[in-house]
Amino acid sequence: MVVFQEESEESLNQLFRALADGTRRDILERSLTETPSVSELAARYEMSFAAVQKHVAVLQRAGLVQKRPNGREQLISTDRTRLRRASELLDRYESIWRQRMAQLDQVLLEGN
Repeated sequence: MVVFQEESEESLNQLFRALADGTRRDILERSLTETPSVSELAARYEMSFAAVQKHVAVLQRAGLVQKRPNGREQLISTDRTRLRRASELLDRYESIWRQRMAQLDQVLLEGN
């Protein structure tokens, strides 16, 4: 069953793969309230600069963040449209789940 036909399966996989990692969710959250550079992010985590860059690249490929040059640094900002899209997809899953629970409630009420 294809629920979200307007996006390719690979696009959805990239989106949720990016959100599946705690470090990436933290980077995303930080980029919602500030515009950190990759160097600033790297100073906040116990991992190498290259590892942080890889996390940012995954977020960027998923369309969740954008990088823009600022002198010698790259600043990270959230693509709120893409994040909103992820929220809409989760809302649709929740709606399907709520319909199923309502059906179950109805069956249980009819059984009594």
